[in-house]
Amino acid sequence: MKAASVGEIKKELQTVHPDRLLDLCIQLVKYKKENKEFLSYMLFDSENELQYSKEARIEMDELFSGMNTTSVFFAKKTLRKILRNITRYSRYSGSKRLEIELLVYFCKKMKKAGLPIHSSQLLLNMYQKQIEKCNKIVGLLHEDLQYDFREELSSLRLP
Repeated sequence: MKAASVGEIKKELQTVHPDRLLDLCIQLVKYKKENKEFLSYMLFDSENELQYSKEARIEMDELFSGMNTTSVFFAKKTLRKILRNITRYSRYSGSKRLEIELLVYFCKKMKKAGLPIHSSQLLLNMYQKQIEKCNKIVGLLHEDLQYDFREELSSLRLP
């Protein structure tokens, strides 16, 4: 089965009756958890980006507090899960500002978590990769925001 292009789908959706459109949305939501999460974001959270960011940080805090730090292997698994969540939150909102806020928050939490970042090449690489990602995103923001985030990023550099 070949999927139609976005333009073709858009044209067809314009001709669909509202009741049928509702049924299509409900069916789409049933297929994947991500579709359901994205529709939930669009309906309930897209108007209040600040609250959405706060909820993402709370979820991050919970994952950091439950992280098993006895082994780098287990800590890495939790950190990757947190990064997947950040990617998902960022993709839903489409906001570069939200993405960099969450990544900066992640880096701050990672530094404070007491992980052996300097002695583990894996953790060091993970941390530095997020800093690089932040630096790339900063260039896409408004000049005032660039200044603020560059200040925060400079404080996150490892000695």
